[in-house]
Amino acid sequence: MAKFAGTLGIVALVMCSLGLQRTTAPAPAPTFYKDVLPILQDHCQSCHRSGEVAPMPLVTYKQTRPWANAIAREVQMKMMPPWFVDPRYGRFSNDPSLTEQQISTISAWGAAGAPRGDPQDAPPPKQWAEGWNIARPDLVLKMPKPVPIPARGEVEYTYDIVPTHFTEDRWVQMAEFRPGSPAHVHHAVVYIRPPDSQWLRHAPIGEPFTASTLKDPVEQHQAHETTSDLLLVYAPGSSPDQWPDGMAKFIPAGSDLVFQMHYTTNGTAARDQTGIGIVFAKTPPKQRVITLQLNNHALIIPPGADDFRVEVQGTLPNDATLLSLFPHMHLRGKRFEYDIVHDDGSVEVLLRVNYHFHWQLSYRLAVPRLLKAGTKLRAIAWYDNSKNNPHNPDPTKTVTWGDQTSDEMMVGFFDVAVPAGMDKWKFFERNGESQSR
Repeated sequence: MAKFAGTLGIVALVMCSLGLQRTTAPAPAPTFYKDVLPILQDHCQSCHRSGEVAPMPLVTYKQTRPWANAIAREVQMKMMPPWFVDPRYGRFSNDPSLTEQQISTISAWGAAGAPRGDPQDAPPPKQWAEGWNIARPDLVLKMPKPVPIPARGEVEYTYDIVPTHFTEDRWVQMAEFRPGSPAHVHHAVVYIRPPDSQWLRHAPIGEPFTASTLKDPVEQHQAHETTSDLLLVYAPGSSPDQWPDGMAKFIPAGSDLVFQMHYTTNGTAARDQTGIGIVFAKTPPKQRVITLQLNNHALIIPPGADDFRVEVQGTLPNDATLLSLFPHMHLRGKRFEYDIVHDDGSVEVLLRVNYHFHWQLSYRLAVPRLLKAGTKLRAIAWYDNSKNNPHNPDPTKTVTWGDQTSDEMMVGFFDVAVPAGMDKWKFFERNGESQSR
């Protein structure tokens, strides 16, 4: 019996050893169709497909295979997908960043030689509206004439007034900016000019112009300042506006859209004829979305300063629901932060980003935040005007506010929802007094 029991023990040991070998066998390498393509569809193809801003499409295996190692390297460094939020603060619904598991999958796929796998494992193709990242637009409005852009030099802000010809008030659920020459559009703002507005009333319609081409000195000044509401703000990397059900932007009947275009030159002359796509709300919303901003025009950044701090505060005159945040700076931008400053002096950070000039993103709150009247909002920007900033045009220069990228800006755009019957002017009235915008 003892001998028999010993034999059983040896057999059991061998079986255990075989089981151990099976469990420690290397896992098969990830394949494109089964493992990598789902990640690309959900996190990359909004930009990486034909006609979009990215330099190469990543839709098919043939398109993706040559870039396998580069893709692995970019995701390991967390440069792609672009997302520069300090993860300690806030949660955002448009966060495209990858999980550690997804990064490992792409890295292992590249290291294994980017195996193709079985096409039967592929998920269904992602359905896109051709040429758009929103639903197919109900209306596309374009600047009537192309704007010539020189190969070199600075280009003054260019304006184009585009009539909507709306015979009734319209509510905009989605809007997307489509630059005609993306390489030359540094940023742009599309303003809503209601029919009773006197802003730029003598400026040409349907003809591009700049402040210096206007004859009226008052309107030359108006070109740089307005209280008009914004329909859309665009910068490289920014995503379209897509407001939740029950929220939309408002365009009164008879309004014009005023395109404010900031072009930059890159050594190649071009022509730009930008347009926007609009999807209208199917029913009148309960809340109106308006775009506000915190900015500091008085910034003076000394030569060589590598972490120069600029801030601005404002108080909300009425209740509002905070939806999204969009910081804007120029080439010396380093970090940007939005805070709530509570009455007891404590600070709640809503967003902190490591600023990237070429990826100026909008950050949409995962859960919209109700802000009561009297809430103190603060924006803080840090700038690197030193020689260590590779984008710095001139580290010996004292930098002030200005339109060109060699100057600086400090603008904290933010979108809020208010009751549908409240416009921007009414929002800034408290106790019968008009408040600063």
